[in-house]
Order: sequence, then structure tokens, then C-alpha cells
Amino acid sequence: MIELTLERDRAQAPTLVEQIVQAFAAAIEGETLRPGALLPSVRRFAEAQELSTFTVTEAYGRLVSMGLVVARRGSGYRVAARLQAERTRAVEWQPPSLNATWLLSDVFADHSVPIKAGCGWLPNEWINESGLHHALRAVSRVPAARMADYGHPYGFAPLRERIAEHLDRHGLPVDAASNVLLTAGATQALDLIVRTLLRPGDAVVVEDPGYCNLLQILQLAGLTVLGVPRTAAGIDTDVFERLVVEHRPKAVFLNTTLQNPTGATFGMASAFRLLQIAERHGLWVVEDDVNRELAPPGAPLLAAMEGLKRVVYVGGFAKTITPALRCGYVVAERDVLRELARTKMAVGLTSSATTERIVEKVLTEGRYARHVEFVGEKLKEAHVLVEERMDSLGLELFHRPRAGLFVWARLAIEPQQAAEVATRALADGIWLAPGSYFRPGDAASAWFRFNVPYSGDDALWAFLRKWV
Repeated sequence: MIELTLERDRAQAPTLVEQIVQAFAAAIEGETLRPGALLPSVRRFAEAQELSTFTVTEAYGRLVSMGLVVARRGSGYRVAARLQAERTRAVEWQPPSLNATWLLSDVFADHSVPIKAGCGWLPNEWINESGLHHALRAVSRVPAARMADYGHPYGFAPLRERIAEHLDRHGLPVDAASNVLLTAGATQALDLIVRTLLRPGDAVVVEDPGYCNLLQILQLAGLTVLGVPRTAAGIDTDVFERLVVEHRPKAVFLNTTLQNPTGATFGMASAFRLLQIAERHGLWVVEDDVNRELAPPGAPLLAAMEGLKRVVYVGGFAKTITPALRCGYVVAERDVLRELARTKMAVGLTSSATTERIVEKVLTEGRYARHVEFVGEKLKEAHVLVEERMDSLGLELFHRPRAGLFVWARLAIEPQQAAEVATRALADGIWLAPGSYFRPGDAASAWFRFNVPYSGDDALWAFLRKWV
């Protein structure tokens, strides 16, 4: 059949699913397995390799999606006919066009770029596979009658309770029933806040640089976007106050911990002064805090400092469980949350109760805390290695967070050259994220965001050496 020796060292090897897929794909490509050959049954293969049947089922499913295997009810999995395999086999890689369409939508489906230094997510092999599989099995046993309706407008109650418990540990006591709203990811949470609290023509303040998807949400909403410089300890509060006095914005949007893209975290002094200015001038403060669990303890929590009078808090699980589940949340004062829930129902009805059940099971039964600790250690190691490579090239680092996904570094180029650098990198199979993606009005920048787990390839550093 095939020779398969699985490497089970989670820290070093590809996932078990990936190893199985690679082994069968190699056997099919090398014609050790001929068209029409029957694969072992899921149960038999799982027993022979001492694996979970869920692992084998996922691997076989990937082989089917690749066109290498076909599944027929009653006859199991067989190697696909050569015509089908050739039709669906990946063609030689060609770089995509670096344009707005690719960056905003296709990039999330385009897995062809070999080196993803500019992406915004964790490596697949770092996912809490055992925790997810346990949660999926648990949810699969829920009676269908309990999953047949739309669910509660605020979302699955047990998950809201887990979120309330988490926030209480960070000094923010909330009522799970009236202060927590579940959403389809943190980005949808931001969109609901914009739709509910703001109107076309309103001015808002964002960090410069800041979260690129937020900039697109604000642009689509017809808002006037004002940038305030981000610093290693927060924002430039002097500039912020001048903007507030001159333009009278309605809201300010902030990443408090491990900011995207710089990796910086607010200091207490900057947080305190920001809240003073917001209170004095009646601004909404939207605190996007999706990275807190990956940050060292002690970072200020604006919502806890202010008490939800003007702060609307956003969180999610894309960085600690998986972005595929699309589960986030908003925490706000009771009346504000009621309006946010009304907007949520108007534009998309309820969020997925099935997804929320899975997330709740991961949090309570999937060794979640241990997994977050594992990810944090892996990220710290990756930061050390990437910083060493950057120092060896003489790149300027904005900050050295030693946590989270990102490092923000400046190349020795003119800001107007950044698009050329990114385009040439893409032609070499390297995805870079130039600073203009993260600035209001796409202002040119010589700074680039690097995702540290994806920035270890020697080819990336050979390319960057050309620009120093």
C-alpha cells in the first residue's frame, strides 16, 4: 500500500492530517496507488496507525477535495481516475495580481503564495487540533431538535457566560445576559458598531498605522477618517486632542494590546489620558482587543478602567482557536448592546449557534489555557529569531514585543518604493504587507508588517537583503 511513519512531535512536525495527505498524494503521484485502488477504511487505517477516526476522515476529505480520491457511498474511498486527478492537480504557481480585490477578499482563499510573511493568522499546524476535535465530537452529540432554530439574538448563552468570566478575571465585571453580544468574528463586531453608533459624514479617529479591515469598513460607511500616530506606548495623545478639538469626531478606534500591525501595547499613562480626552469631549472609544490572551499580563484594559460608559469592547477567538469558526463578541452598556443586537438581526439575523457551541466546548473542555500558553511560547521563540535576522540586515524595528503575531519594520527605501518591493516579492513567491495597507488614505510608507511564524524562510531574507 504505502509506507507511512508518522512524526508525532507537535512542535516540529506537520500535523497528522497533513502527513497522511502528503503520504497518499505521493503514492498516487508515483503510481504506487493506481487509479481505482481502494484505500483502507477510515476505521481500519485509524486502528493500524493508532489515530483518531476524525483525523483520518479529515485527511481523506482533503484528498477528495484535491481530486486525488473519490468517495462513493457503500464502496469507500478510491484513487480517482487519471483524467480527474490531472484536471484538478495544481498547476505551476503563478503570482496573483497585487491589487485591492486580491488584498481584501481573494487573499483569504489564495493559498498559492509559498511564503506568507504578510498574512494575519497563525500557522495551521499550531491550531489546537485535539481541542477542536473534542469539541466537534461533543457538539455532534447534541440532539438535532436543540439546533433547529435560529438561536438567541445575543448568541449562545453558555459562551456569553464564559466570556463574562474571562473579562471578570481581567477586572471587567459584566452581566452575560445584557452586556455580551456574540458576532460572526471581531470584524463583524466592528461593522455593527459603525452601523449603530455612527452616520455617513461623521468623523472618527483611527491609529496610524492601524487595522486595515477597519479602514475599509469606515470607508464603506462614508465616514471621515482621521489618523493619529501610533507609538510604542499607545497613541500620540497631544495630536489626538488637537484632532478632537478641531474636527469633533464621534469615536476613536484602538487596538490596545499587541496592535495590528505594530505589535505594540498601550501603556497606562497613554490609556489614562486617552480616556480623559474621550470623556471630556463625549467620544465613543471602541477597544478592539482580539490579541489580549497572547499578551503578557498587566496591559491596561480601557473598558475596565472606564466601566463601559463610553467604551465599547470587542474580542474574538481567531488568534487563539481558529479564524475558520468566525466567532467574536461585543461588550457594551445594556442599552447600547440592545441597539447593536437590533442591527445584528437586521443585517444578518443570528450568529451561528453551532459555531458558538464549538467555541464554548473548546474553552471549557479543550485544554484551552494550555494551548494558549503553547502558542505564546512558540510566538516568543519566533520573535527572537526574526528580530535577529532583522538586526543582521540593519532593519529598523518599531518595537520588540516578543509576543503576538507581528513585527513592524522599516526597509531602507523611499515610501513610494514600497509597492514595487511588494510586487517584486510576490513574483518571487513572497507575500509582504507594506505599510500603506494600514494607513488612512493608503498613504505611502517604508514600513512593513511581518508575521513572525511565517518569516523564517531563507528566501524571504535573501530577497530583503537586496533592499538594504
